Formats: sequence, C-alpha cells, structure tokens
Amino acid sequence: MKQYIVDAFTNEIFSGNPAAICILDQWPADELMMKITRENNLSETAFAVGGDGSYHLRWFTPGGEIDLCGHATLAATYVITRFYEPDCTLVNFKTLSGNLAVVKRGDLFELDFPAYELKPVEITEEMIKTIGAKPREAYIGRDLLCVFDSEETIRNLTPDMNGLLKLDGLLLQVTAIGKTTDCVSRSFAPKLNVNEDPVCGSGHCHIAPYWINKTGKAEIIAYQASSRGGTLHCRLEGNRVKMSGNATLFAISELQVSI
Repeated sequence: MKQYIVDAFTNEIFSGNPAAICILDQWPADELMMKITRENNLSETAFAVGGDGSYHLRWFTPGGEIDLCGHATLAATYVITRFYEPDCTLVNFKTLSGNLAVVKRGDLFELDFPAYELKPVEITEEMIKTIGAKPREAYIGRDLLCVFDSEETIRNLTPDMNGLLKLDGLLLQVTAIGKTTDCVSRSFAPKLNVNEDPVCGSGHCHIAPYWINKTGKAEIIAYQASSRGGTLHCRLEGNRVKMSGNATLFAISELQVSI
C-alpha cells in the first residue's frame, strides 16, 4: 500500500500540517486503518477510494475516526491531482460531512466546507483555569471557540490538556486579531489524542465565519500560530466556508501491509 506524507496549508516542508494519504481501490478493514493511523502518529491519516474525480474519503486521528478534516482533504487532493489524475482540477469527496468539493487553482487548493453555527456560551472559571487566560467571548459549534484580545496571548497559551477533556466541544479553538494577518489561532485536540493540531481546516469553519462577520471583510487571511505555522485564505458563501492553501510533498512510502 502506497502512502504519501503531505504538508498542508504551506509551501515549505516542516511547516503547515502533515497528513498521511492513501489512495486505494478498495477499503481496508477499519481496524487496519486505525493501526496505520496510530503507527503514523500524525493528527490525521486519510484514506480515499474512487477515481475520475470522485472519491469516498475517510479521516482518522490516533483517537478514532473524525467527521471533518480540512488539511487532510487538501492533502488528498494534492496527491490525487499530482499522482493519479494530473488533468483533474475539481475533486469531489463523499464524507461523513456530506459532499465536499476541492478546486485546484494554480498552486492553491480551495476547499468548500460547511460553516458551523456558533452559539454564545458562558465563560466559566473552569474554562479560564484550563486555558490559562480569560477569553473575551466564547462560542460552541462542533468545537469550543474562544476569542482573546491579543496575538501574544494566543502564541503564549499552554492549556491544561487534562482539563480540556472536561470542557465542551470536540476541539478547543483559540483566536485573536493578528498583527500581520486578519487573525491568528491555535487548535487543541486532546480528546482525539492530539494535543495541538498544527493547522486545523475544520477549526476555521468556526474561526473564519466569526472574523468575517466581525470585520465585514469579504475574505480574510488567517494564520495558525502553532510551532509549524500555516496560512489559510478564507471567505464565506452562504453557509459554506471557502478555504484555500498550498501543499507540499514530504515523503512517499510503501506500507508493508495487505488489505
């Protein structure tokens, strides 16, 4: 089984968010996909089955299968359009979050993802203690989104990972206005056995709608301020988030497993 490691939302290796991608003719057993995912020990390993621009796509974290993942979708599209269908500029994926389309525009890949509805929630003492700083606003979608006043706060946060297991939301997304970009953010996912996700596409289905509605801008440039870093170009179309980013290949390997 061939596997590709792709760094997404970046044009340089060792930055962005690495994802492992396997393009297959048939599905392996779920148990095998989980074993491969845990062996890779990346935030996501994705498996796709299909052809002719249409694929079924599944995403796995070391903690289990997940319903939406941006960077691994971008990485899968990169692999498909570079190694399997070089003339393809539109890839459609059937996923647990419905049909997702990715368009290749030059060196950028534009994802069409659902925007999460954000509901305001109370800022609790437990939340403040666990995150290590007091947000000025907090919202719940799939994830808990906390908004802070400064980029420095985002960069310096060291949340209590055990405490995050007790907070609402699948992931914790933290964000603030950026100094050189429209916003900065970080993503924490201990519930998925991933302490910090380097660049979270699905997280920006919370972050991008918040900042676009807050600033009134048609498009924002978002920077994920993890140790690796990554850049996303985001806009809203109705209840959909359009996210664009680069990708670059780190490795190709041959897994010594049989389906």
